[in-house]
Formats: sequence, structure tokens, C-alpha cells
Amino acid sequence: MTYETSSPAPAPSASGTLESLNPATGEVVGSVPTITPEQVQPIVDEVALVQPAWAELPAADRAAFISRAAELMLDRMDETASLLSAEQGKPISECYTMEVLPAIDALRWCAKEGPKILKDEKIAFPQPIFKTKKSRFSFEPIGVVGVIAPWNYPWTIPIQEVAIALMAGNGVVLKPASLTPLLGEEIVRVFEDAGIPQGLIRAVHGGGRIGDALTKSSAGKIFFTGSVPVGYKVGEECAKLMKGCVLELGGKDPMIVLEDANLDYAVSGAVWGGFANAGQTCAGIERAYAMSEVYDRFVEGVVEGASALAVGDPSDPATSIGPMVSKDQFDLVCELVDDAVANGAELRCGGPVEVDGFPEGNFIAPVVLTGVTHEMRIMNEEIFGPVLPIMSVDSDEEALALANDSEFGLGASVWTADRPRGERYASKLEAGMVWINDHMFTHGACQCTWGGVKDSGLGHSHSKFGFYECVNIKLVTSELGLTRNFWWHPYDATLVQAIRTSAKVLYGKGSERMTALRSGSGSLVELGKRVTRKKD
Repeated sequence: MTYETSSPAPAPSASGTLESLNPATGEVVGSVPTITPEQVQPIVDEVALVQPAWAELPAADRAAFISRAAELMLDRMDETASLLSAEQGKPISECYTMEVLPAIDALRWCAKEGPKILKDEKIAFPQPIFKTKKSRFSFEPIGVVGVIAPWNYPWTIPIQEVAIALMAGNGVVLKPASLTPLLGEEIVRVFEDAGIPQGLIRAVHGGGRIGDALTKSSAGKIFFTGSVPVGYKVGEECAKLMKGCVLELGGKDPMIVLEDANLDYAVSGAVWGGFANAGQTCAGIERAYAMSEVYDRFVEGVVEGASALAVGDPSDPATSIGPMVSKDQFDLVCELVDDAVANGAELRCGGPVEVDGFPEGNFIAPVVLTGVTHEMRIMNEEIFGPVLPIMSVDSDEEALALANDSEFGLGASVWTADRPRGERYASKLEAGMVWINDHMFTHGACQCTWGGVKDSGLGHSHSKFGFYECVNIKLVTSELGLTRNFWWHPYDATLVQAIRTSAKVLYGKGSERMTALRSGSGSLVELGKRVTRKKD
């Protein structure tokens, strides 16, 4: 079993180190020490020794540490952005807009809202028979949470999951993707520099076998972001151990452009949603359906916009498209495009390109395809590259049927000037998230939940529901004990009659209530004496 979330990464060397390579230049960015699978459980045990004292802190105190981490991230934003661009290949502009800034905002939100979300919640008892009782929900830490992170958003995805887990009182073992290990180490560093206890969060490296060992360890919950096949295996292993997991397994997000849409706006949204991060985004737009009335103009606009995007050096602020993260990822995207063209699709722009000064980089200029059908692999498999296939549709029914014709269900968007019509689409689209006249921006708003349906995953991260994934929800009730519960022993005809009378008095209609009260009042009086009588 492999737990790598991408094509194979550089293997750990015999000396126990893992090198991180710049995808644009092929140069070594840095290295990290690796461990063996047998060392994972002892590390989980060590985190578990530190965690109880952290959990004992009031939520407001934990929030102060999370807030301090956000401040440090702001101070170090330039260094983090540079590392992101060098290690993952993301254009430097996107390092700020899609990783650094959202992460700072997420930690600030966690620190502000976490104590409120984690506060005990009182439960009301409208039932008269429970009026002497008090109840509450208590949100208790799980213990140790394992986070297996992806390479495509190696900063904002794991750091938000780690922050929520810590805020909820847990310790964390983080398994960064092997393509981006240095960013994983930096995540640990920023929290520890903020004053979080040493050893409460640990990073472990060593390839997919380490993710496997973490899943099989005593960590109480696993957050995994990666491929569908590996996600299923993570879920199976967690089920065997009777513990939970949150799985974010990618998507095949559709974009539906209706005839009344603001076309310039929709074109801009398609170009960004389809090609940001070189298309290596789980919730990126992977297929578009435009109504026949606007199809030609929409395609023309997307081709023009895609062709204008600068491909090249990710450290250049003017670059829009950086390299694919690896040669394997490059080859997979080219394979899917070639397969579509071989089966009748028309390549309108884009494809593999060479960039001067970067002979080792695997660059693909944004690809727009038309003439595609759902019989082609490219309309069914996750592309994870800068490719946007576009189809023409003639009706709402056809658009919805095609949009829902997928094993994935992460996000979807509909573009229209008719808000009620967009809402009707939203109710029928099979997705965990639907955006009207926008796409995927809510990943940068931690108060919004993130998660999908079907093969896009299980559970949720972010929002209050992400907090609920990181706690055990305990029900605590209390009773003054001044009276016995009426349903306790002894059982007899009086009890039965009193229950029948109570049911009709409480839930009956009209005169039925008064009739029941007149005929059954004696049993109610007798039962009342019984529950208040003290034993001799």
C-alpha cells in the first residue's frame, strides 16, 4: 500500500534523508531526515505524553498560541512564499493569494471562533417529563490526530487541519508529501516558535509506508488528502481500528455557464478556476458546460484568456503557470490530452512547452479542448493539470445530467444572472460545495466547510464541522435526585394507565386531551405519589 498523494516522489536515500527538488530547475532545495515505519508508533506515543497537559489548558489559552502562530506567519510570509515557489513550483503570486494569506486568516479565525465552538453546549428539554434534568454537549479532544498532507497545497491544507486539531486540544503527527517535505518542517517550526509545547506536533518523513504506519498507529483520527484508491485504503484501515478519518480525495468539478451569464465574468472565472496552480487543484474546474446560445463566445474568450497566461519561472511575479510538480504528473496530463485528441477532441490552444533557462522543468501551457464527449477518459478521470475541456449543452436538464455524470462530487459552479435559477441548480448538483458565479474561493475562508460526496471523500475540514471532526462529542446529564423517574420499577396497571393518559394529554388533539385527563387523572395522581414517596 502506498500513501503518497501524487506520482512517485524521490525515494529516501540509504543514509536516511529525503531530498526536496525544485520542479522548475531540478535543483536540490533541501533535505529532511527520514524514519522507518517501526518508528512511527513510538512518535505517536511521545506526542500522546505531551497532549494531556495541552488539553487541560482553557480553550482561550490555546487560542492565544494559535493567534501567535498567525502573527509569526505574517512576519515570515515572504520566506514561506519563496519556499512554496521553490519546492512546489507554484507561481509566487499564487503562493501569497492561495497559500500564505488564507493560512494566516484561517489561524486567526480558529483562534477567535474556536473557544466559542468548543464551549459546552446546553441542551433544552421541552418535554415536561424531563424538566428536572440538565444536559450538555461536551467537546473533548481525541488525543493524537494524524494528518497526511498533499503536495498541491502543501501549506494551507495541512496547516488549517493542524491548527483546528491543536485548537481542539489534540496533539498532531504530520506526514507531509514527499515532494514538499521542507514545508512540513516549517509548519512544525512556526507552531513551536509560537510557544506550543515541544513535541506536541511532530513531522515524519519516509514515503508512503510512513503514511501507512501512521494510519495503523494509535492516532485517534486520520486526515488524508490524496487519491481515491489510497483514500479507500485509509478508510478501510481506520475502520478496522474503529477510529474515524476525514478523506479529501479530489474532484472533477463542473462549471455550468447559462445563456444569461455575464460572459466576460464567466470567462475570467473559467481561466482562473481551470488553470490556477497549473490545474493541480482538487476543486479546480475540470470540465465546462456552456449553453449553446453562448458556447462559441465562451470558448473564444477562454482560448484567448488561456493563451495570454505567461508560462515560466514560478519566482517571477508575472508568471501565471509554473511547472508541473513532477515528470510523472506531466506525463499523465499529456497522456489524457493525447487520448482525447486521438478520439476526436479538438486542441484549441496549449500543450507542452519549453521555457528558456529551465530545461529540467515540465511545463504545460494552458490547454482548451472542444469536441469532447463523456466517453473520453479526460471527461471522467481527474486531470490535475492546466486543461479545460468544454462542451455545448441545450437545456438545464442536459447540463445537470452531464455535470452529475461523475464518480466525483467535490465542488461545482453555475454561472447565471438569475439567482433563483442558480439556487435551483445548486439543490440538484451532486457536490459537497456549490458556488454561484464563483468557484472554489471558500477554501480560503475557514468558516466555510470543505468536503465532498461520492468518491470525493468523507467528512469535513474547516468550519465548525471541522472542529467537530477533531473532538469526541460527549453527552453529560445531571439530575437533582429529589424524585424517582416514573418509568422505574415497579411496573403495574397504574403505570400503564398513567403513560397512556400522559401521551394523550401531551400530544393529543383538541377535546381528546381533556377527555384523557378526566378519565386518567387518578392514575397520574397515584404515580405522582409513588415517585415522590421516600422509602421507610
